[in-house]
Amino acid sequence: MKTNTTPRLPQGTRDSRRHTPKTDMRGLYQRAIKDSFVKLNPKIAVKNPVMFIVWVGTIVTFLVTLDPNLFGTIQADVNQQRLLNGLITFILFFTVVFANFAEAVAEGRGKAQADSLRSTRSDTIASKILPDGSIQKVNSTELRRGDLVKVVANNMIPADGEVIQGIGSVDESAITGESAPVLKQPGTDIASSVTGGTRLLSDELTIRITADPGKGFIDRMISLVEGAERSKTPNEIALTVLLAVLTQVFLIVVATMPPFVNYIANFISTVFGTEAGNSLRAGASVAILISLLVALIPTTIGGLLSAIGIAGMDRVAQFNVIATSGRAVEACGDINTLVLDKTGTITLGNRMADEFIPVNSYTIEDVARVAYAGSVFDETPEGRSIVKLAETYHVGLDFNINQAEGVEFSAKTRMSGTNLPNGKQVRKGAVDAIKSFVRSRGGHIASDVDAAYERVSRLGGTPLAVCQDDQIFGVIYLKDIVKPGLSERFDQLRRMGVKTIMLTGDNRITAGVIAQEAGVDDFIAEATPEDKIGVIRAEQSQGKLVAMTGDGTNDAPALAQANVGLAMNSGTQAAKEAANMVDLDSDPTKLIDLVTIGKQLLITRGALTTFSIANDIAKYFAIIPTIFAAAGIGALNIMGLKSAQSAIISALIYNALIIPVLIPLALTGVKFRPLTADQLLKRNIFIYGLGGIVAPFIAIKLIDVILPLS
Repeated sequence: MKTNTTPRLPQGTRDSRRHTPKTDMRGLYQRAIKDSFVKLNPKIAVKNPVMFIVWVGTIVTFLVTLDPNLFGTIQADVNQQRLLNGLITFILFFTVVFANFAEAVAEGRGKAQADSLRSTRSDTIASKILPDGSIQKVNSTELRRGDLVKVVANNMIPADGEVIQGIGSVDESAITGESAPVLKQPGTDIASSVTGGTRLLSDELTIRITADPGKGFIDRMISLVEGAERSKTPNEIALTVLLAVLTQVFLIVVATMPPFVNYIANFISTVFGTEAGNSLRAGASVAILISLLVALIPTTIGGLLSAIGIAGMDRVAQFNVIATSGRAVEACGDINTLVLDKTGTITLGNRMADEFIPVNSYTIEDVARVAYAGSVFDETPEGRSIVKLAETYHVGLDFNINQAEGVEFSAKTRMSGTNLPNGKQVRKGAVDAIKSFVRSRGGHIASDVDAAYERVSRLGGTPLAVCQDDQIFGVIYLKDIVKPGLSERFDQLRRMGVKTIMLTGDNRITAGVIAQEAGVDDFIAEATPEDKIGVIRAEQSQGKLVAMTGDGTNDAPALAQANVGLAMNSGTQAAKEAANMVDLDSDPTKLIDLVTIGKQLLITRGALTTFSIANDIAKYFAIIPTIFAAAGIGALNIMGLKSAQSAIISALIYNALIIPVLIPLALTGVKFRPLTADQLLKRNIFIYGLGGIVAPFIAIKLIDVILPLS
């Protein structure tokens, strides 16, 4: 059983809560064009090895444009060679610029979002509570972790913190986009956390500051979307290394070609004449070899790789989630197991008392009276609903509430209640926990307790037993509802090979009913905080990656253990510090969306890598047979290109233009489909592999026809 306050779920469609406040994209492309040239700085360019080689090649071809004989006398018309080298230089230059533009657009979107977030953050005057209890007015930037501040109605909350006194409604729309105010109060695992930059609408709160200046949630989110903390993920690093190795291999191949070409050219000159030999040598000029190198290396994915990673982080930020790094985002895509709390995640969470079931010959009024007494100090939604239901039976308290003592719920005891002034003890909680409590006091368990327990459980509700000292008076039926549409979403995850496990403090019968209705793969009933860590470690021991959500302090160890831990912004500071993601909307089901984003990131990267490598196959057939036709491989010119010069320029133009054409796909991502890894691989090979071969054949041939080269 979980009696903690359940966070209010954000209302409206997901799209209506994205980009809040609305991101101003005006001037995005103008800034991206400017940044494209700034990124030509060698210190920046060298971070992308593939495009850095293209940039170096551009400089070399520019030099041989100025002096075609710079690296040796060529047997061709100098002016014609200078024109060809100039065209190659121009195209290679814009190939690098287009790649920089893709990255600059992705970064620009993040910076625009950061600017809109920064506009919500402002320095305010805070009322700091000094050790002697007096109030000192200070700037919010002077507050440090551990300081106490008082916030009154209509004032801004100066920094992130925990409510330690008072109850008030807070407007969090500047951060979450949700217009409805959120009730904040101390003493619970959730609903006690507040974020700097939000506004208190009613009453007053005493807040303990939990973040030093520059380290709050808004600051962290700004750093995230600006890319200041972006580091390459393991998969991205592995792909970068692969691309660098391929580039080095082709660089060595092209660099060692001149001696072989010269040897073959001498032989051809002897057999077919000097003109044939010089034709082959012209095909091995520096500019032509650089063109061949650029055609061989995977420039398309090399130019888009960084943009894909940045766009993935941006999509997470659009969902109002703070991620510690791109590593956490990418890990979402590799998740094999999803561990979910029942209450608030799978069910609506606001379990309400629906019925009192008397046992042991007691009446409904008896149960209502004892349940009222046991819930009078319980400020959770469940506790308040029990009091409200009891009042419908016109029962009241027969003791002085100021002389009674409330007993809070704990995960260990799994019950709460009231110690009455006359020494009697009233408890309500999980049925087995109440049974143990009654037995410890020498009480007898009536047979109809189990019958009531099973009746509620089979209805999918949560049964709470209520007792006074050694007597069980009855069972409370707490009604909960499974969130609509979850079964279909879990089915999608199942098709992707993701296993879902529901954790709940409910008994096995109730848990089984809810699990079947929700469509999860497995469940663990009567779960303790230790069980959460246990199931995560058990899955990880099988080589699986695990994700889970949590909001309470007792969730912190499990969030830290999980590969992806998503904490609710309404949760405790311990939970948020243990997790590697924080959801500002406090919507537990968002973990399913994050898995989708992570998988879409991996799918997009894989699809464009497949397309890029397939592109190279077509470019080989376009360039190699035409420039080395004199070596006897002219028959491989299956595209029927007009000449070596036309083939080179056509292939390079296509190579440059395909990068900006694919920028929208890199930024928005390949359309997500709930498929297994094998199905995705086959689909990528068919669509992006086959498309990557066919598209350049058609495009290069069209460019060759249009170009006035012969």
